[in-house]
Amino acid sequence: MSIQVYGIPSCGTCKKAIAWLEAQGIAYEFINTKDYPPSRTAIAEWVSILGERSMRNTSGQSYRALGSEKETWSHIQWIEGYAKDAMLLKRPLFVKDGKAIAVGFRNPEDLKQKLISN
Repeated sequence: MSIQVYGIPSCGTCKKAIAWLEAQGIAYEFINTKDYPPSRTAIAEWVSILGERSMRNTSGQSYRALGSEKETWSHIQWIEGYAKDAMLLKRPLFVKDGKAIAVGFRNPEDLKQKLISN
């Protein structure tokens, strides 16, 4: 089983998620999206699984800087936006065996089920 956690080191939610993973003894690879932005292809796959709305980091400066035009963006425009600015992506994003399984860190028990199930 291969687990990647996409986020940024300074993100409080990412820190909580990483501490939880370590407390559970779950091995993971952390990928700093500022230093290593995900590819458009990867983002498109994640969006197809999780949906573009759930992946929006609506509390970030990048999101607020978009202005009102973001309200009418299409599915494709969101994928392009995420690919151009990884700070638009909600954090952390969890990928298991190459497939996105969750974004954000609100329900650790739900995440645990997704991490241990096939």
